[in-house]
Formats: sequence, structure tokens, C-alpha cells
Amino acid sequence: MADVNALKDQGNKAFSAKDYDKAIELFTAAIAIDPSNHVLFSNRSAAKAGKKQWATALEDAEQCIKLNQSWSKGYARKGAALHGAKRFDEAIEAYEAGLTLEDSPALRKGLQEVKDAKERDVSEPLGLGKMFADPNLIGKLATNPRTQKHLADPAFMQKLKLFQQNPALASSALQSDPRMIDVLGVAMGIDMQGFSPDDGFDGLPPGYTPPSPRARPPRSPSASTSKTPPAPAPAPAPPAPEPEDVEMTDEDAEEAKAKADALAAKAQGAEHYKAQRFSEAAEHFKKAWDLWPKDITFLGNLGAAYLEAKEYDQCIATCELAVEEGRGLRADYKIVAKIFGRIGTAYTAKNDLVSAKKYFQKSLSEHRDATILAKLQATEKAIAESERQAYIDPAKSAIAREEGNAAFKNGDFAKAVKLYEESIKRDPSDARGYNNRAAAYMKLMALAEALKDADKAIEVDPAFVKAYIRKATILQTMREYSKALEALQAASSVDTANAHAQEIQAQEFKIQQALFTQRADETEEQTLERAMKDPEVAQIMGDPVMQQILQQAQGNPGALQDHMKNPVVRQKIMKLINAGIIKTR
Repeated sequence: MADVNALKDQGNKAFSAKDYDKAIELFTAAIAIDPSNHVLFSNRSAAKAGKKQWATALEDAEQCIKLNQSWSKGYARKGAALHGAKRFDEAIEAYEAGLTLEDSPALRKGLQEVKDAKERDVSEPLGLGKMFADPNLIGKLATNPRTQKHLADPAFMQKLKLFQQNPALASSALQSDPRMIDVLGVAMGIDMQGFSPDDGFDGLPPGYTPPSPRARPPRSPSASTSKTPPAPAPAPAPPAPEPEDVEMTDEDAEEAKAKADALAAKAQGAEHYKAQRFSEAAEHFKKAWDLWPKDITFLGNLGAAYLEAKEYDQCIATCELAVEEGRGLRADYKIVAKIFGRIGTAYTAKNDLVSAKKYFQKSLSEHRDATILAKLQATEKAIAESERQAYIDPAKSAIAREEGNAAFKNGDFAKAVKLYEESIKRDPSDARGYNNRAAAYMKLMALAEALKDADKAIEVDPAFVKAYIRKATILQTMREYSKALEALQAASSVDTANAHAQEIQAQEFKIQQALFTQRADETEEQTLERAMKDPEVAQIMGDPVMQQILQQAQGNPGALQDHMKNPVVRQKIMKLINAGIIKTR
């Protein structure tokens, strides 16, 4: 998935640089690798909207919603695409659907913009007001060399906003301020100064009727009879105006100072945080936000300080505020993802694992991060374990086991398996449930599952003799006679009271008879070849110590009894006896 994240990051950079074609290409490549990632479709929808490809932007937004119906941003993308296509009613529905999932400032703003656009569309048939109402107008003016200098004039900006808010006043725009001609030129994508009078262009936008000129005084009779005077020489072109230096306004200066003070407070907070003085760090991070509430990293850092100070509720409240403010400020999705992850960590510390899981998932829906993914997986595992522990009830386990025994006696082995499984879930520390289910699996000839249950019963209770006997029976059915003998030998070693000695001896006699029948016609070479197929036997035969013991036993059989006193050596010798390599009389 690293390639997907890399492509997505490159696509986001291209989008920020307004290289929409490149962004679309990168998001498309990422989708080809991970077609189930709803964030990629959301981002590609935004890039297509940047190129005003409303139809395909809508398709991507709808695919995003299809992949994750609980993600509000998908509905915001859909609303934006429908807004651009002038399908205002459908856009309103999309934004309202998103608001039912999350009360996001971005969704509320988008909804209001669509409603305003719908009103303007109805009230302005000539469309002059629509040009001023273009949501991208300020951006267009800022990138145009002719109009960008006008934006430094607060009076001009105030007048422009007035026309945007009241489209009905747009018809008076050209009379009130000649600079509005440049604005309309940018809005229509033409250069108002590039036309000459011979082109028939009067400097006004189409559809606009200028006021009637004052009546000129009547010409004297002599004027009609006199010869036309020669045309005056054309006036020299005025020199090009010098570029104006745009001075910073008082408001801009205050903004810059507030930002600088906020960053300084943030730096002080970081120093306190590194020194683990979390209360002092929190004070400085809060001060940074109060000074300049346009960077949610201040709130994110404040939440981190509260988290380290174990003030989890304050951490959660602060981080939730950061997310809400970040939506309105169009904060970087990676920052929002990190803050969501911090909320999840706080809920984990409070042992509210369900809420922690929710916020880890929200974090990953913004940006897939390996650390958050690991936390989500650990949380899901902890939730499952918690649910498993909550389900344990030994009394109900005993009831389920007795019901399973009744079903087993009635020959309904499948039902018995289900009831024994319920008994195990209710009390996984009781080996009887595993052992009984192994018996039911044997009746169903599911020998592999039966063997697993017998081994599990022995793991849960190593002194449970019946589990060893059950394992020997299963291995005998599977014709694994050597291993069956080993299981019975293990049963004998744990049956210290000899309560099951007779049963063990009877079953061992049957297995020995089966082994004798199986190996009756074997030569020593064939016996060795068969035995060596068992990895454990091969390892024992390759052990230099065991080789020396076996050589000694050939010359002195009594020495073998002395070696059998060592438990480890005894186990290996019994393995060789069961395999038929060492023969006893």
C-alpha cells in the first residue's frame, strides 16, 4: 500500500499546484492499485471539479459514497459536482445527506453556497450578477496581473463583496467604479483593454445597457457647409504605468504579528512538552490558538499535552474542536487524521475500546497510516478478547456439555459438536469440552479435527489422562500405531493413581497386535527405512550420544536398563522401540 500512499501524496501536491491533469493521472494510477479506497475517488472527484468536468466528478463522488456511505466528505464532493453542473436541487439534497452523518462546517458552507447560487440563477436572467457571484472570482483576480493590484485596496474589496452578496446591485457596478470593467473581463475570460473602437467593443459586458447620453447641442448651419477639417495627428501613447508597490495594510500587519506570536508560543509549548512539563505546555499551546485560531496544529498539540497529562476528557474535547475548526479552515487531511488518531488513543487509555475503534477508523478514512492501522488491529483484537471473556460462564458451560453428552448418546453427533463448542466458549479452561468434542469428531470421521481437540485438551490440562487415551484411539484409527503407543505411554506416566491402568494396557495390547501384523513380513532393512521416514526417529538415530548407547546395548543389553533411568534417554529409547528399531522379547 506504500505505492498507493505515495501516488496519493503526489496527486495532492499536483492538486494544490492546480495541475489538475497531473492530479487526475496520479489518483487514477492509485485507484488501479487499490480500487476499494474511497479517499482516492474523493480526491479525483475534486481534481475533475477543478477542471469543471462536472459529470465525471459526479461519477467519482458517487463511487466514493458507494465504497463508504458513512463518510460525509463523499457527499460534499457530490454536492460540489452537482453545484458546478447547476443541478442545484440535487446538490442541496447531497449536502443535506452529508449533514445527517456529520455536522461539518464545510458541508454547511457548501449547502449555503448552493442555495445562494440557486436564488441568483432564478433572479438574474441576464447573468451579469452571476459573474460577480462566481465562487472562484477572487482567485481569478489574484492571478491576473491587471486586477491583482486592485485587491490591495480595502474599499475595492468591500465593494466587490457587496456585489457578490447582492447580485441585484451588479448592474451599477460599472458606473460606480471603472475598475469593475477589468473584473468583468477576468470573469468572462477576455481582455477588456485588448479591443479597439474599430472592433465595435464599447468596454461593457454583453447584455448591459449604458445610461442614455446627454443631448448634444445642435450644430451650426455653417458646420454642414464647411469643409471637413483634416484629422488631427494621433496623440502619442501614454507611457506604461510604473508597477505599484502594494503596502501591507494595518489589518495585514496585525495578522502577521498575531501569527508570529502564536508560533512563538507554540515553540515554547514544545520545549515544555519535551521536558514533560505538560501543564505548562498546555498553557502555551492554548495561548497560541487564542492568538491565531487559523492553525489546528495548536489544538492538536494541546490535545497531545492533555493526553500525556492523563486528562483524557480534555484531550478528546480539544481534538474534536480541532477537527471541527479544521473542516472550516480546509486543513490538511493528514493533520486531521493524526488528530482523530489521538482521540482514539485517549479512548483506549479510558478503556472505551468501541469509541477508540471508531476514531481509529475515522483516522484511516482520512489517511492510511501504518501506526494507526496497528492500533486499530490491536483494539479490534482487544475488543474480541473482552467479548470472549465476558461470555465465559462455567455454569452454562456445564449445561451445554451435558446437553452435548445427551446428543452424543442419541447418535446426533453434529449437534453434539455444536453443543460442545458452546461449552468450550463458555469455559475454555475446562479440558472436558475439547475431549468430548474430539469423540464427536471421531464419530463423524473428522480425524484431523479430533486430533487437534485431543492435543488442546492435553495443553489445557496436562494431567487429564482421558485426553491421552482419546489421542491414542484417534492415532490408532489413523493407523499411526507408533504415535498411538507414545500417547498411551504418556497416559501411563500421568496416571499416578493407576485409575486407568487396565484401560491403557488393553488398548496398548491391541496396538501391539496391529503393529505385529503390520510388520510381520518386514526385513530389518525395511523396518529401518520405514522408521527413518519419521523426522523424530531420524534425529534420534543421528544423535552421537544415542549411537554410542545403542552400540553399548548390543554388547551389553543390561546397560540399556541403566540408561533408561534418564527420562530424556528413556523417551528416545521408547520412541525407537515403538518404531521397531529396538526389538524387545
